[in-house]
Amino acid sequence: MIIKYFYPMKRENIDQLVKVEYHQADKCPLKGSQLSFFQIVYVISGKGSFTINDNLATYGKGSLILLTPNDQHFLEIKEKTELLLVKFSERYIKDYKWNSINSIGCLLYGASYLSGCILQNKPDVVLVDSIVNSLLHGINHPDLYQEELTLHYVNALIVIAARNISKMRTENIASNTDKRILEIINYIQGNIHDPALLKVSVISQKFGLSETYLGSYFKNQSGETITHYILNYKMRLIEHRLLFSDMRINEIVTEFGFSDESHLNKFFKKQHKMSLTEFKKAKGSIKSKV
Repeated sequence: MIIKYFYPMKRENIDQLVKVEYHQADKCPLKGSQLSFFQIVYVISGKGSFTINDNLATYGKGSLILLTPNDQHFLEIKEKTELLLVKFSERYIKDYKWNSINSIGCLLYGASYLSGCILQNKPDVVLVDSIVNSLLHGINHPDLYQEELTLHYVNALIVIAARNISKMRTENIASNTDKRILEIINYIQGNIHDPALLKVSVISQKFGLSETYLGSYFKNQSGETITHYILNYKMRLIEHRLLFSDMRINEIVTEFGFSDESHLNKFFKKQHKMSLTEFKKAKGSIKSKV
């Protein structure tokens, strides 16, 4: 479950559902590669820059970075750096029974549109520091039931990451905005796979608002209509499935509640002016040249 070693390292596919590693690096640059799993990177010490999918951001002590499957990453070290890496597979996210988060995978996949430290919620800084110290203690002093404890710590990190991503995804919303808009967005993201629960009439009833007021309220708070937000969020998830997973089109149809492949294709083509297979082929050929 837990291993401890130092850079340099070669690319590896995760061979278990969850793995925790301690790394130390003092040379730069360190090249990464496309991952086949999720990876939370916590900076214990050091300074430098992190490039994810051509987006450059600096890192320092306390930075929390999330890499999603197939992200391209590159680490440039300025000061000797210590990292705690928490790796977990897509299967782990899909199969684990999250109590109150219906679509945690959707939130985590959203990190591919972000760059840099995702730890923006100040109260979570202390929580993450405590969890990291506990994981490091388990690495250095393994004890009875260590694997079970490690899984609990990792789950806590995943939920914290999802919570911070959820807040960051509302990029057009001010930090001091009405809390209710964040609750509405969390509801949409958590129920993105169920079209029946995404109807404006259902959402307005859920939050005790009239449909007319919900529409104007959402646009005033976020800068876009609620319908556009739902469609855009769903589209980004579908794009990610096409490019970074081995899911078949009929599986995507089922996941997002479309009636059939023709329905999904019509939805997709309206946005991209090309079919699902054309999009996958075009984007796939571009990525293969990177």
